[in-house]
Amino acid sequence: MKVDVLLGLQWGDEGKGKIVDVLCPGYDLIARFQGGPNAGHTLEFDGKKYVLNTIPSGVFNPQTLNLIGNGVVIDPVIFKKEIDKLRENGYDPIKSGKLVIAKKAHLILPTHRMLDAASETKMGNSKIGSTLKGIGPTYADKTGRNGLRVGDTMLPDFRERYEKLRNKHLETLSHYNVDLDYTEYETQWFEAIELLKAMQQVDSEHLVNEYIQSGKKSIS
Repeated sequence: MKVDVLLGLQWGDEGKGKIVDVLCPGYDLIARFQGGPNAGHTLEFDGKKYVLNTIPSGVFNPQTLNLIGNGVVIDPVIFKKEIDKLRENGYDPIKSGKLVIAKKAHLILPTHRMLDAASETKMGNSKIGSTLKGIGPTYADKTGRNGLRVGDTMLPDFRERYEKLRNKHLETLSHYNVDLDYTEYETQWFEAIELLKAMQQVDSEHLVNEYIQSGKKSIS
């Protein structure tokens, strides 16, 4: 199997998504391996424009399997909006089985977004220009082994795990001079979690290895 890796070395906006869309007919598997919903891969064909934030750009090729991999951080609300938009335009990669998601991919909680905003506010003129989508705090929880993963959504105590991490975030936020409400977004978040639970969740490292061993071709 041939594995190709597409990297952007200019801080984004290099056209990676468009390139993947062009190349994907020659591949069996398209795997997004990192990043969050701050991405905006814009594809245009048949007179319509599509913007993908989380979903790999091979999703429009009916012959290609698309994988949201371990290194991706996922906001369920944004992801659901992407899927709903695709369905409105006649594409349903979940129903067709052409989109799978790694069990080990981490979830962006509503309070991750709050932490992001609070940090930026505190930094004032020294702020880093975050997109305020909670991506940095989510990766911090991932490296600190505190985060929630996609596979956790299937556990009977998922809600308790969520509340434990949320309360930890709220304790941290109590030290910031900010007043941010997360409850409305939390309701949307749990509604969107049901979509993730309905998807095919995979051990992505095993899936990729199976493709390698079978001689198929992939790009990530």
